[in-house]
Amino acid sequence: MLWFDVVARYTGGMRKPGTDEDNVQMSDVICDFCHSEWVEDEPMVEGHHGSCICGKCLMVAYTDVILSKTNTAPEGYKCTLCLEHRDDPAWQSPMYDEAVVCRRCIKQASGALHKSKDFDWTKPPGAHD
Repeated sequence: MLWFDVVARYTGGMRKPGTDEDNVQMSDVICDFCHSEWVEDEPMVEGHHGSCICGKCLMVAYTDVILSKTNTAPEGYKCTLCLEHRDDPAWQSPMYDEAVVCRRCIKQASGALHKSKDFDWTKPPGAHD
């Protein structure tokens, strides 16, 4: 079993400030990388301890790291999704420096979304894996 799941219902995730913990709504869950709210037609992938990446951020990360072979992560970074300190190339959010996703998580998350029948999300053009 993979360490993350495509979020089909609220299971933990990053939340907006002021979220009522006794009445968490879908819109209270936000992407760690862009802080956009989770909405029904936008896929969200959850990592360890409720970290989340939305389909749009995942698309940018995949394009930059997998296709363009770019590394924007600082040396010795800790991946926001798997919580591991990694040496492989990664994508750092241009909006939130603390949000970094490693190449392995990008590949696993994109594979899960690409196969999901719940969302119309496909890997970017040029993807071969």
